[in-house]
Amino acid sequence: MTLLEIAALIGTIVFAASGAMLGVRKGFDLLGVIVLGCVTAIGGGTLRDTLTGVLPAVWFKDERYLIAAIAGSLLGFVAYRRLERREAQLEFLDALGLALFAATAAQTGVRLGFGLLGVVFIGTVSGVGGGVIRDILAREVPRIFLPGELYASTAALGALSVYLLSPVLDGNAVLIAGSAVTLVTRLAARHYRLTLPTRDPTKPLLEDSGRSTLERDP
Repeated sequence: MTLLEIAALIGTIVFAASGAMLGVRKGFDLLGVIVLGCVTAIGGGTLRDTLTGVLPAVWFKDERYLIAAIAGSLLGFVAYRRLERREAQLEFLDALGLALFAATAAQTGVRLGFGLLGVVFIGTVSGVGGGVIRDILAREVPRIFLPGELYASTAALGALSVYLLSPVLDGNAVLIAGSAVTLVTRLAARHYRLTLPTRDPTKPLLEDSGRSTLERDP
């Protein structure tokens, strides 16, 4: 087993545990917790495989990832209280999983001849898709749509790095560099509370002495 495979399995376990912990908070039973955890862990990869024509999805053929997802779900169910107290460690592992999933999906897009936007899209979807499905199943607004620290944007930056570096570096170097971009930017966003701008719908976009520039006389 390669170091990359080990890291991907760790990311799968962490993603599953995060989904399972949401299920616990929502009062789901054990089966519901496992389903939510597994969807979180393998949902993004399943979307990636579907969009790139890799069917059946990888986890059907390599059950290590499904086993890791189930194990992570059980961990989130059994050790919920203990894991809640290790937020910093879980955030790091979550960022690592996000980085690896985004970079590996972006590499797949490059290999299939996708353009820049296609590579960024497939990398971002792979990184955050499971979390979006998790939130929808738990009847919550997906986390990536809410104001807060950069998350999906960091996956997009990592995928963009993979696209730009692929012509000049070999595959392993590109994967490491793309993952590092997502990991570093995600941790920096959390540490410095970096966010994207939001819009107050009750105020003009541009104001000049109390008037919107769109309201100025010609």
